[in-house]
Amino acid sequence: MKSLPLMIHQVPGRVRVRIHRLSYDQSFAKLLKEHLITVKGIKKVRLNCWSASVIIHYEKNRNINIHYQILLSINQAETTNGVRPKEDSNNSKKLEEWSSLTYPGLATLFSLTALKIKLPGLRLIAILMLLRAAFPVVQRAYDSVVNQQKLNIDCIDTLALVFSGLQGKIVTPSLVITLHELGDIIREKTARSTETKTSNLLDTIGNFAWVERNETIVSVESHTVEIDEIVVVYPGEKIPVDGIVIKGNATIDQQQLTGESMPIVAEKDTYVYASTLVRSGEIRIKSERIGHNTRAAASFELLDKAPVHDTRMANYAANLAEQLIMPSLLLSAIILTVTRDPSRVASILTLDFVTGIRVSMPTAFLGALNHTTRHGILVRSGRTLELLSEIDTIVFDKTGTLTQGNIEIVHIETVDQGLDQNKLLQLAASAEQRITHPVAEAIAHYATKRNIDILPRQSWDYEVGLGMVATIDGQTVLVGSEKLLTSKGVTVIETVTQQKNAGLSPVYVACDGVFQGILYYSDPLRPQSAKLIHSLQRDYGMEVHLLTGDHQKRATEVGKQLNIPPSQVHAEAFPEDKAKIVQNLHHSGKTVAFVGDGLNDSVALAYADVSISFENGSDIARETADVVLMNNDLNDLLEAISIAQQTKQLITQNTLMVVAPNIAALGLATTVGLNPLLATLVHNGTAIVAGLNSLRPLVQHKLESN
Repeated sequence: MKSLPLMIHQVPGRVRVRIHRLSYDQSFAKLLKEHLITVKGIKKVRLNCWSASVIIHYEKNRNINIHYQILLSINQAETTNGVRPKEDSNNSKKLEEWSSLTYPGLATLFSLTALKIKLPGLRLIAILMLLRAAFPVVQRAYDSVVNQQKLNIDCIDTLALVFSGLQGKIVTPSLVITLHELGDIIREKTARSTETKTSNLLDTIGNFAWVERNETIVSVESHTVEIDEIVVVYPGEKIPVDGIVIKGNATIDQQQLTGESMPIVAEKDTYVYASTLVRSGEIRIKSERIGHNTRAAASFELLDKAPVHDTRMANYAANLAEQLIMPSLLLSAIILTVTRDPSRVASILTLDFVTGIRVSMPTAFLGALNHTTRHGILVRSGRTLELLSEIDTIVFDKTGTLTQGNIEIVHIETVDQGLDQNKLLQLAASAEQRITHPVAEAIAHYATKRNIDILPRQSWDYEVGLGMVATIDGQTVLVGSEKLLTSKGVTVIETVTQQKNAGLSPVYVACDGVFQGILYYSDPLRPQSAKLIHSLQRDYGMEVHLLTGDHQKRATEVGKQLNIPPSQVHAEAFPEDKAKIVQNLHHSGKTVAFVGDGLNDSVALAYADVSISFENGSDIARETADVVLMNNDLNDLLEAISIAQQTKQLITQNTLMVVAPNIAALGLATTVGLNPLLATLVHNGTAIVAGLNSLRPLVQHKLESN
């Protein structure tokens, strides 16, 4: 149930709102205050729960939509409040996961104790614990034979337990069951949760919308907007619907939806999309698509339809066990017929090769997952590690992945006999101060970086899509497009290096009607991008693709800088296009990894064999990804691939460690005979050795860090 605010009193810089829920829900009140106080521009928040009201002091000169921020904070407080009980259920689930070890562990403990201490009743307790521990194994075997009409590894385990029991052995079967359960638990711990944690659509497109109804502007939940209604969007707000602009101008950041790094200028008849951000300006939109019909929602729908892979790592032990069931049974039957010796049969059934693999393989993956975590890399499953060691094609999103995702000034050029670079930058930054447009922010940031003082701005007029006209120290300064300068009667002079900087975007500057120079900006590459691509191509022999929603010219330029062939550069791609490109590569027989960080990348991430994102990526990209680079460092990708390949080699070693001794022991058990306890020692010993070998990378990492 939504808590709707009632405005009681408002003056510039201060507002008082009544929210009925404050009078009876202390947790909600605390969360609401926490959310409100984090809003930029809000200076002080005071709650009066007795009167169910909140008083908010805010910066009256700051461009802040206080009504919208209150509604947003209420929604966040209600959402947070409703999620917390899950923590307790998660803790109980973790305890439940380990509960299957209780009876096997007690059976092993009591049986070992009974060997050393001859207390009355101790052996009986051990036998009862063993019977209780063996019950799930026998139950699974019965279900497999009766209901599925097939033999499985539990059938072999049950027979081994029976023959060991006939010999009066209780330590051997107790150890076998314990090791099997431990391996299964570790395997489950390395499996990725099957629960979908997809971000709420309303969090992406915005929870509320301002609509014109009965000649007034009211706030409604975004999914209740009706077709053809007029939606008003203010600076700093997300567009909540797809539709056509009917009035106003605005600079819109579409990066999260399309991946295009440069904002667009929306004016009358421009089609705009939900989830995109209005950086500056104000527009009125005639809504055409609402909620789940928007283009942003289409990404979620594609994500839901993405193939759901088995989230457990490949169960090699089970496959091997199935192949060995009939040979083991036949060999056991032959030996029993010839020798009439149950102990030999118990030894043969015990030496099944499978326990060592069931324990060591999950342990190898668990060790590798911990290893990656210590390097700041979150890998969600053992299956991901398997595929990561096999990838031969890797597709990168451009904006925010290979590039920094933020506009920067990269070059300044002045005209002859005009202002010097520092003065030109000072005037431009002073004119653009406190403007939320990405280019204006880049100019101000560059001036701060070069320790240039910002001068007072006497008057200013920002023209959306054109630029800024401001008065600085009595001088009229123009900062913006060539169109802005020519409209004010300024002649733009072609500079010497304009051709050289053709791949960069220009901002023109004039002072008192005289053209003074150009500021060039770009979304620069991450420092490690070029080296990473080179290493992937040279050291790992991978085919590298560049995929972006940006325009073809910019995409080609970035591809050239990174030495990616033009045929492997894909531009102007919406989310569904990115998913199709990844699918086509997969269908051509390649094992594909996709690296991206935005909402627009989430579908491609879902369709890739291995999906990789960043800790500071969008919520949905981070939750969809199989691998998350927690340090936001592309170089960690090489580390993840290296660990995955090492893990694959480790599994091969473990398989040899288990199979070779068990084959030798099986030969002895079949010919001259082998004591069941010695067979158990070989059987379980190889499992333990292989398991310890699986943990070797963790020990090496610890020694290296010390």
